Amino acid sequence: MEPMPTTGPAAPRRWRDRLRRHPVVAYFVLTFAISWTGALLVAAPRLLRGEPLSQIDGLVMFPVMLLGPSLTGLFLARVVDGPPGPRLLLARMARSGPRRFLWVLLLPPLMLLCVLLGMRTMVSLAYTPNLWLLGLTFGVPAGVLEEIGWTGFALPKMNGGQHALSSAVLLGVLWGCWHLPVITWLGTAVPHGAYWFRYFLAFAAAMVAMRVVIAWVYAHTQSLLLAQLLHVSSTGALVMLSPPRVTAAQEVAWYLVYAGALWIVVAIIALRYGRRLGPGSAQAWTAALPGTRRINPAAPLPNRRGHVRA
Repeated sequence: MEPMPTTGPAAPRRWRDRLRRHPVVAYFVLTFAISWTGALLVAAPRLLRGEPLSQIDGLVMFPVMLLGPSLTGLFLARVVDGPPGPRLLLARMARSGPRRFLWVLLLPPLMLLCVLLGMRTMVSLAYTPNLWLLGLTFGVPAGVLEEIGWTGFALPKMNGGQHALSSAVLLGVLWGCWHLPVITWLGTAVPHGAYWFRYFLAFAAAMVAMRVVIAWVYAHTQSLLLAQLLHVSSTGALVMLSPPRVTAAQEVAWYLVYAGALWIVVAIIALRYGRRLGPGSAQAWTAALPGTRRINPAAPLPNRRGHVRA
């Protein structure tokens, strides 16, 4: 006789065990499923009527997509690391990290300004950067919510820091692909029309490089807050400074130059720190991060300031 299918408490336990055995795969599957489903639900009314999506639709889709990495990161922290997991993950947002790394927050806007001003001088006045200061606020929800998942949960789980550089590159590739539902509505030359795929490749190249920089900062500071602020700076700079008069082809061009500049920074980091991106062993890189391994429920928990109670 065939065994009867198991029902009751055993079935949820099996799912929890699978999530604990494959936390990285589970994170990406759930993140993409939640984010892309949310984007599809926003676009569905127009798609069903056979109407093209508008720029407003693209702007609404993006904040809905932010629920994917944030909710998935907190959910899996609870399942994989036990009841203290979400609290320990969020406690890393209270870590400011060493002050010497604060200069990194200026890296995205300064590099972007240099790229655009250089192209304005040598190529075309169309590359004149914008100065929409309100655009900086657009980076806040993206940086705060996304990094709960990308850096707070996924990155420490990927290879335990032994291959932090390759993990960051892989995470960056997946992060770039995650933007696909809204890619044609990012930037200023929207929609990108026939250039959308070339724009996606240029955008993804920049995002992968920025992800390595974020991983490097995180490896040295163990501060989720600094990772979030760097993401805020990156996204905010793109919204604030992107040249408003470029064509789709010109936007592809300046994104490629910006990506190249970021990859020079990545090369310097890789040559200086190697594949681990930070000091110490892989064990030290992960052991100091609450929530990167199975949590003992009896262990002392941090208070609201992130300090462990005795």
